[in-house]
Amino acid sequence: MKVANRRFTTFAWILLAYNFAVILWGVYVRASGSGAGCGAHWPLCNGVVIPPTEKIQTLIEFIHRVSSGFTLVLAIGLLIWAWRAFPKGHLLRLSSAGVLVFTISEAIIGAALVLLELVDQNASIYQVVSLVTHLVNTFLLLACLSLTAWWGTFGVPQKISWVGKKGWLLLIGILGTILIGSTGAVTALGDTLFPAQSLSQGMLQDFSPAANFLIRLRIIHPILAVTIGIYVLGLALWMRRKYSITPIRQIGAGLAGVIVLQLSLGVINVLLLAPVWLQLVHLFVSDQVWIGLVLLSGAVLSQL
Repeated sequence: MKVANRRFTTFAWILLAYNFAVILWGVYVRASGSGAGCGAHWPLCNGVVIPPTEKIQTLIEFIHRVSSGFTLVLAIGLLIWAWRAFPKGHLLRLSSAGVLVFTISEAIIGAALVLLELVDQNASIYQVVSLVTHLVNTFLLLACLSLTAWWGTFGVPQKISWVGKKGWLLLIGILGTILIGSTGAVTALGDTLFPAQSLSQGMLQDFSPAANFLIRLRIIHPILAVTIGIYVLGLALWMRRKYSITPIRQIGAGLAGVIVLQLSLGVINVLLLAPVWLQLVHLFVSDQVWIGLVLLSGAVLSQL
């Protein structure tokens, strides 16, 4: 496997880290109730390019839009660089194109949320669908970015194959992790719109037939998180034992560690009634789990 251009690789890692910051700020926009800070206007904010920022919600949303817009510029730069640095059919060209595609679709989803007013205190099924779509798109964007940075650092595999038991086991883990993330996004929305004053009150809300459907859906996430989390944990440890290759062993160990951390954070999140700062930490570690699983899959499936 041939290692890619060092400067290109550094740029890819920086772009991955920058996207983490943008994603976390986007979660803060939702959790702080600032999603309607720019009104029902896009790409303008309250009808102007640079709005007055006396309202903190407007400032929070405006910062998110500017940082998201800069992401698109960087993604275009990454693709142009890959196109010039690598030959036709190169995997880094493909992964860089994926980064740009999912960055554009991320912007389109964000625009739809604003223009359709699926922000702030909206508790409709359309808000749920938009959140899940947003989450899946974000995961795909992070997957393309992390693979670009990883392949640039450690080399591009000659071939990746999903054939065999290992492919199916990893695919189940990937789909399961997406499902956990999707239900987690819905749960976070319910916690934001219908906050409980105590743990006992929250448990009563979960099983009340009169409660909003977002509240009654909250119980699904922890069940899936524990079940699928244990599955992916076992998968990571099994892959680590099965392969003697250093990158696979390192990724497997790291993935197992962040899964244990994530499950612990989930328990604390419930006990503390999902404060905003803990939601951000929980999401950050969730993205680490996702990236770890993507890199483990890429490393294992290239060992033919």
